Order: sequence, then structure tokens, then C-alpha cells
Amino acid sequence: MSLLVTLEGVEGSGKTTQIRRLKRYLNRKGVACVTTREPGGTRIGEKIRQILLDRSHRDIVPMNELFLYEAARAQHIKEVIQPLLRKKVVILCDRFSDASIAYQGHGRGISLRWVEQLNQLATGGIKPHLTFLLDCPSGMGLKRALRRNLRSENKEDRFEREKIQFHNRVRRGYLSLAQREPSRIKVIDTRHGEEMVFQEMRQHIDRLLRRKCY
Repeated sequence: MSLLVTLEGVEGSGKTTQIRRLKRYLNRKGVACVTTREPGGTRIGEKIRQILLDRSHRDIVPMNELFLYEAARAQHIKEVIQPLLRKKVVILCDRFSDASIAYQGHGRGISLRWVEQLNQLATGGIKPHLTFLLDCPSGMGLKRALRRNLRSENKEDRFEREKIQFHNRVRRGYLSLAQREPSRIKVIDTRHGEEMVFQEMRQHIDRLLRRKCY
């Protein structure tokens, strides 16, 4: 069976760096591994991503934002996740349905029940086998993200331009999810540094692989 492993966290939490390290690690172990992301992962999803993250689209209303995320997710599930789950491969996904609960539910204030219902419809009930929540104070992560964007001239920074209060709500939302599902969601403090974060993630993923007989 395939394994779906997701990485979550506030802006600047280091997901992209760690997902690359995990992929290299799994490849060295001889474990087939595919990386993908949300929003995105498909041709249509990447176009939706451009709309969602473009800094000039500050006027997207919260419900529209949620619907766009779920539309990209439904396409991603159909084209990428479902076919891969039929193979023996580890899927590493940068954000998944938990992100909508944290960002659109807790961050934007949309009913959590509505977000969870739309997640259920978009995913067909698919949930990750393991989720890494890369946690750090929102202000710290935001500073990292803004520095990264300056270096790369990244224009996908609509969320980085939100007020710190929004990012604090998102972080609290993620931590409340981890309290609800501690067996799936592993909180990792990114203040310990990139190498320590990776080593902790490696231990968790090795245990999962042994349990699933990889």
C-alpha cells in the first residue's frame, strides 16, 4: 500500500526544505517517493494556485478562497493522490486538507463544520497516514518567509501580507488539530534548527515504514 505523508505549518516554517530532505532520504533507502503540493500538483491546480497566492488578489472573499482551495484539492485527489495510492509509494504532500481548517477555518473564521464537510467532499474521505506540523512562533516564520520572498522575487505572497493576528490564529488552529489527532499529527519545533527537525521527522517516518512493512 502507499503512504500519504503531509507537511503543514505557518508561513516560513520550512516545509519546502524538509520535504526535499525527506525525498532524498527515502530515495537513498530505496523507497519509491513522489512529492506534490497544494494548492497545485496538477495543471488546473497550478492555475488555481496562481489566483490564490497572487499578491494583487487581496479582495478574494473568504468563502471564495475556500472554494478555490477545495476545487484544486478535488482535482489533485482525482489526478494525483488516488492513482498513487494504488501503488507502493510514499507520497510527500506540501499541505493538504488540514491547511484549510487552519487557514480558512481558524484564520478566516469560516465555520469549521463547513470546512470539514467540504474537505470530506473534495478528498473523498482520504486522510494522511502521517502529518508533520512544523511549528514556530508566527512572527518568526513570517520573517523567514518575507526574507525568502525578497531573495527569490516570489510574487506568491498574498498570505505573507496578512496581519500577524491572522497568522497567530492559523497557528493556534494547527495546534488544536494536533491536540485532536496526536497519533497522526506530530508537532515538531522548528526553533531547534533544520538538522534537528529533519532527524525528528526521520525517526517518525522510519517507524511508519516499519509498521507498514516497507
